[in-house]
Amino acid sequence: MRQMPPEPVIEHLVTSGTFSLDGGTWEVENNVWIIANDADAVVVDPAHDAAAIAAALGDRELRAIICTHAHDDHIGAAPALAAMTGAPIMLHPDDLPLWKQTHPGDAPDEDLRDGQRITVGGIYLHVRHTPGHTPGGISLYVPALDAVLTGDTLFQGGPGATDKSFSDFPTIIRSIEERLLTLPPETVVHTGHGPTTTIGAEAPHLADWIARGH
Repeated sequence: MRQMPPEPVIEHLVTSGTFSLDGGTWEVENNVWIIANDADAVVVDPAHDAAAIAAALGDRELRAIICTHAHDDHIGAAPALAAMTGAPIMLHPDDLPLWKQTHPGDAPDEDLRDGQRITVGGIYLHVRHTPGHTPGGISLYVPALDAVLTGDTLFQGGPGATDKSFSDFPTIIRSIEERLLTLPPETVVHTGHGPTTTIGAEAPHLADWIARGH
């Protein structure tokens, strides 16, 4: 009997570079997430270094390059990684104006849609539109792995920043309250920067975030 590949796991890579918007530039470290078994993979947020991401993939087939949003630190390596692997780049269309600031000569290959399901290694990644940090921000809920990848929507300690163009604080709060904090409390939150947390650890602090305004 042919042995089936194991269920995917979530692998973690940190890459370094810059984030630029509204005339400013900042040094940043980004979390790159690879959901994969020993045969197939998807990359979430191809930040800064396509070669390092490709090396982490090894000989696994890259099925998709998923961008949680289109800030340049999260999409900077997307075209190069796509050229190296042949994988399609996926982005919510509401973030196309931001994408074009970074990659005016390239375009994503496929739109991400709220409610869409993407498969890798036999499990589903559920797309949840979670705008606020950007208009087209999405989170990926992976119930089979009790995890959600939130990009820059939800971090340990609160919402993503809403002090730049294209962002809105009431919108991100609504996204977090309605689309993320409704997930099971044991759900692990894999963020775009910094440490991992859980829904249960963050949910009690919603009122504090609203009161402080960020």
